[in-house]
Amino acid sequence: MSRFTAVVFDWAGTTVDFGSFAPMGVFVKAFAEFGLTVTIDEARAPMGVAKWDHIRVMMDMPSIARQWQDAHGRAPTDADVDEVYKVFVPMNEKVAAEYADLVPGCAEAIAALRKMGLKIGSTTGYTRSIMENVLPVAAAQGYVPDNLVCSDDLPEGRPGPLGMYQCMIDLAAYPPDSILKVDDTAPGIAEGVSAGCVTVGVALSGNAVGKTPQELVALSETEIATLRAHATKILVDAGADHVIDTVADLPELVRRLDTT
Repeated sequence: MSRFTAVVFDWAGTTVDFGSFAPMGVFVKAFAEFGLTVTIDEARAPMGVAKWDHIRVMMDMPSIARQWQDAHGRAPTDADVDEVYKVFVPMNEKVAAEYADLVPGCAEAIAALRKMGLKIGSTTGYTRSIMENVLPVAAAQGYVPDNLVCSDDLPEGRPGPLGMYQCMIDLAAYPPDSILKVDDTAPGIAEGVSAGCVTVGVALSGNAVGKTPQELVALSETEIATLRAHATKILVDAGADHVIDTVADLPELVRRLDTT
């Protein structure tokens, strides 16, 4: 029996959508609807927070804010963020399901964790309406977590602890240090840290690397090590207690922690 009571997973870049690709093109397209040109790197930078907050951060980036100022004669406001958000969400609802393939080894890892007696929770920066499209695709592949907390379910999202607190209630799992929070982004790790949980970053499947499994296989070990080090630094700086390559490595980490 493990000393842990539950594992709470993020979704895109952690359990599904290896490389976290689903939102990227949608952000580019949504901003283009307002005459703004944004890059994939700019779209990736705030990944992990609720999508309204993500758009707000992007709107405040100097190059994007400058474009808005030039087009509208003023700095972007929260009302402008609302308008971009209204365009973004329906676009992402359609796209997210297309990128909802499980990360290789995820289903097997979940089965192993359940066999250890752990409950399986989940939080996400996606809205409930987006996740309604993702859930059936994940379920068809064998992944059905015990709960789901979406970015619009609570008054405050990541990096605050409320999503994790809701998971504790939903799963009847406690104390916080008996819960593992697994995520590929800094805000997602911070969510676990702020709730007092043990945090595990996933490096290679996540947003910081942004590669498909096929793209990674084509790289040299040296190139992969560089990408891993880059992602690991982001996750550790956010407070990750441990960093693994993907969720496939999590059962072995749990076994190791259970013996220390």
